[in-house]
Formats: sequence, C-alpha cells, structure tokens
Amino acid sequence: MALICSCQDFHSMKLTTFVPFTKTHLVYSRVSMSSSFSSSSARSIASKEALPGNLEKSLGHAQKPQRSLSTVTHSMPPEKIELFKSLEDWVKTNVLIHLKPVEKCWQPQDFLPDPASDGFLEQVIELKERAKELPDDYFVVLVGDMITEEALPTYQSMLNTADGIKDESCSSPSPWAIWIRGWTAEENRHGDLLNKYLYLSGRVDMKQIEKTVQYLIGSGMDIRTENNPYLGVVYTSFQERATFISHGNTGRLAKHCGDNNLAQICGTIASDEKRHETAYTKIMKKLFEVDPDAAVIAFANMMQKKITMPAHFMYDGHDDDLFIHFSIVAQRLGVYTVIDYANILGFLVDKWNVEKLSQLSTEGRKAQDYVCRLGQKIRRLEERVPLRSEERPAIPFSWIFNKSVKL
Repeated sequence: MALICSCQDFHSMKLTTFVPFTKTHLVYSRVSMSSSFSSSSARSIASKEALPGNLEKSLGHAQKPQRSLSTVTHSMPPEKIELFKSLEDWVKTNVLIHLKPVEKCWQPQDFLPDPASDGFLEQVIELKERAKELPDDYFVVLVGDMITEEALPTYQSMLNTADGIKDESCSSPSPWAIWIRGWTAEENRHGDLLNKYLYLSGRVDMKQIEKTVQYLIGSGMDIRTENNPYLGVVYTSFQERATFISHGNTGRLAKHCGDNNLAQICGTIASDEKRHETAYTKIMKKLFEVDPDAAVIAFANMMQKKITMPAHFMYDGHDDDLFIHFSIVAQRLGVYTVIDYANILGFLVDKWNVEKLSQLSTEGRKAQDYVCRLGQKIRRLEERVPLRSEERPAIPFSWIFNKSVKL
C-alpha cells in the first residue's frame, strides 16, 4: 500500500548533505570479496562473511541473522592485560572527561509533556497532532532505533566481558569500570526518552514493541569481539559514529515533516553519541600509539567480520526476519547506506592515521593494506550493482498495528 504523508515529498527527499547510519542497519549479503589479509583471529572464523551489499539492491540475497556464530573467546594474550592496566591513569585523565556530571545532563522529562502541569493533556494532544504528520515507515525506523537503545543491558554486559577493562565488582574504582558505568548511565536516557515519546504519540502498538525489547534482551547479541578489548573498542568506535549519524538523520526527517520537538529529541541523542564516539575513538587511537601492530590487526579483523548492528536478533513473536525488514526500510529512507558504511571506515582510517603506521609486522602490514583499501573496494562493488526497478513488496509491521510498509 502506498504511504501518505502531509509533507508529500518526504519519500523523495535527498539526504545528500550529510553522512547517513547504523547501531548498524546492515543485512547479510552474498556478495563475495577476496582479500589477502588474514590474522590468527580471523583464520579461526569458520566462514568469512561478505561485506554488506546495498539493501535496496539485493533484497533477494538477504539472509536471516544466525545465532551462536562465535567460536572464539578470550583471544587477547594474557600479557596484554597489563597494557590495559597501565593505561588506567591515562583513561582517568583523557576519557572520563567525556562523561558529563548528572546535574549537567539533560533528562527525558526536559522534552516531554509535564504530567504535573495543568496543561499536560493539551501538551499531549499537541504532540499527537505533530506525530500524525509522520508516515508509517518513519515510525518503523524510529521504533527500531528505540528498541536498539532499550537493549542497553546487553551492551553493558558485553563490555564487562572484555579482559583487562571489565568491572570486576560492579562498583570497581578502576577508570575503565567508571567509564563503562558512566557510559551506560548516559545511554540509558536515550531509550527512555524515545520510549516515552512513542507511547504518547499514539502511533504505535506499545505492547508489541515491549515484547520485542524483551525478546531482544533475552536473546543477547553476537558481535564477535571475543572478550578482546582491542576488538571491542574498534566495534564501539564504529557503532557510536554510526548511531550519531542515524539519530541525526531521523531528526532531520522529523524536522522536514514539521515535528521540531522530535527533531530536537533525535538531535540531542545524536549529540551524546558524538561525545561517546570521541571517547572510544580516542581510546583506540591510544592503542595505535602504544601497540600499533595489535591495533591494526584488530581493526582489520573486525572489518573483515563486518560491523553488525547489535540488535540483529530482533524478534517480535511473529516476524523471523524482523531485523532484515526493519533494516531495508531504514535503507530506503536514506537513513543508512553501504556508502555510509564505507565513509565511517574511511573516517576511522584517517582518525587513527592508519596509512602512516610504520614498523609493523608482516601481518600488521597486510592488515594495514586491507583496511586502507577496503572503503574504495566497497564503493566499487556498490557502483556495479544495478538499481532495483521492480515494484517493492510490502509487509506488515506489528509495531504499527500490522500496517503494511514497502520494503
């Protein structure tokens, strides 16, 4: 069924002046790519997955996310733990500054109708009126983003499995542990705010959304970081950059349809993600300084395995391919594309001065060459894939009362 929006050019809006998204909207593609790079960790993977293909152009090649993919754990040599311990003072001085004091942080209530106010009902009515201007496919993407944010317990658990940086006691005074808890506390506001907005909007089936969140947290995730902080920091650097971009894009689309309040909500969350990106990329840059060989091998390892959205086990009790369908809608709206994936890769290569690394081992030089060439290789593959011209299928989403949305 066709989507109708009072801002009639919503679906033809060209998002070309900024770099679009993931916490990442990528599906598995059967596009193959050869590479001369191989690391000890990468070799242990039974089957190397291809780089992401254009979702819009390869619907017929999408595969369901698989469970229990990881076969490698605790891949970091034990002696490297001491390196992370030695960086604690540096983390205290250079990373914890990217956490804001609670009293200086925004809170969800700053952007929502005040239930203690005499004008509460009028404020809710105004919010619902603005939400009516947004099309169904936009809400599919916004709900998917919110569900991803709400699975925060999984992400904190993942960080606390990383050797050398995990919070051993859940109240450790280690700067690494303080960062993990502080990051989690700040991120917690994101899902809370989006959840309350969606509840008040009246546009979504909250019970189905709540079930999806419970399914997702119960399923966990498999991002293949192997309890290895080198791999984990590469992953979080990429994802925070991608999430900063995604929330910025959803905010721009909301503004385009006249919902300035929602645009402000998304922009504020994006600002947090940018600050967190700065912290994680700074940590990785330090690792490139003190241990360049291990750092570049870890970078190539994660890029070869592909950075996958942490919500890839998304399920609502009905649609086994929910994550794939959500991802395709996000791709179609221009929220995230394969070229954006390549752009994030290029950003990190530049940020960490990967091309200028010297005195690497043979394996390190292969890893360096791999990541430095990969972005252009992705772009060339993307350019060779013909555009889809056939009519898109439409499927129902339980989040929006089983209304059908085109893929």
